[in-house]
Amino acid sequence: MMNSHGESSVDPWETCDLLDCKEGKAKKNWKKAKWHLVEYQKLPLYLRDNEYIVGYYRSEWPLKQILLSIFSIHNETLNVWTHLIGFFLFLFLTIYTAMRVPAVVHLDSLQRFRDMLPVADWHKIQEQLLSCFPSMPNIPDPHRLMDVLKIKMSWPSMDFLTSLSACLKDDVVNKVAPITVQAITRWPIFTFLGGAMFCLLASSTCHLLCCHSERLSYIMLRLDYAGIAALISTSFYPPIYYSFMCYPFLCNLYLGFITVLGIATIVISLLPVFEKPKFRSFRASLFFGMGISGVAPVFHKLILFRDKPEAVQTTGYEILMGLFYGFGALIYAKRVPERWKPGKFDIAGHSHQLFHVLVVAGAYTHYLDGLVYLRWRDLEGC
Repeated sequence: MMNSHGESSVDPWETCDLLDCKEGKAKKNWKKAKWHLVEYQKLPLYLRDNEYIVGYYRSEWPLKQILLSIFSIHNETLNVWTHLIGFFLFLFLTIYTAMRVPAVVHLDSLQRFRDMLPVADWHKIQEQLLSCFPSMPNIPDPHRLMDVLKIKMSWPSMDFLTSLSACLKDDVVNKVAPITVQAITRWPIFTFLGGAMFCLLASSTCHLLCCHSERLSYIMLRLDYAGIAALISTSFYPPIYYSFMCYPFLCNLYLGFITVLGIATIVISLLPVFEKPKFRSFRASLFFGMGISGVAPVFHKLILFRDKPEAVQTTGYEILMGLFYGFGALIYAKRVPERWKPGKFDIAGHSHQLFHVLVVAGAYTHYLDGLVYLRWRDLEGC
């Protein structure tokens, strides 16, 4: 617009404000575009790991947007959640083991005790129970008495067992020893649970944050490899300790070997060259080799305890666990099924997601294996 003197009536300051506004809007739109998902060919070199995953990549997003992307759809969404859910599963199992497993073990022992003790001895136990616990009803039937004892032992078990052992006379205490045995140490199984939680949380965090920058990607990958080594190493602690707890030299030898091997694997994984895509098979082979190292103590256990049903049962669990881990490592190394149909498994179903699911399945199988060891050693000791 022109004024009466033929000059523009637009305020120059207003013009600058409009330009600044447009420039700011352009920058905002550019940033939004930068946060869009991109294809493999547009990734920086450090983010290129699997050329068969064609699209839906996050590339160098701001940290805030990365954190919020845990609730959005991209090719890492299921990688994050498969191990994050696994972490919470093992957190629950840790709490459950700390609070409930002793009760479960001793209730199982009590059930066996009822089946093998003559009815006449139950009358002696009933008399002494009445003198020790006046509030307990007079129940001569062993089956009904068992139900009462189970209720008293269910939570917490060890307090009632201690009182029960203290009040019964010697001739009866010797017969009820199977139900008053003290629980053996639990540190090996808690070590395994801690290793599993560290691995799962480190993996989930790595898949969420590694697209932020090259430096953060390097740190997260080192943490991820350390978590895998920790899971494999600590997985050996329950079977080795509980199998050879009565043979201190063998126990320390096997535990020391797997610990040194795990530390060596972590140190090797810190090398920058280790993260390159061409070393994918080497990474899988290294961790697979750690798992294979557990074959020797398993066979040794079978030789020492070939007459024990628990030795066979735990070996079955350990073979199943090894199959889960081994099959997962093979899928990870060969990058199937996405190599068969590139781009078809970008969001769901690609090798890394399947690997994650198999790792959680293997770790849970190993937890069940640990419970068998606890029952075995609680009942029999050395």
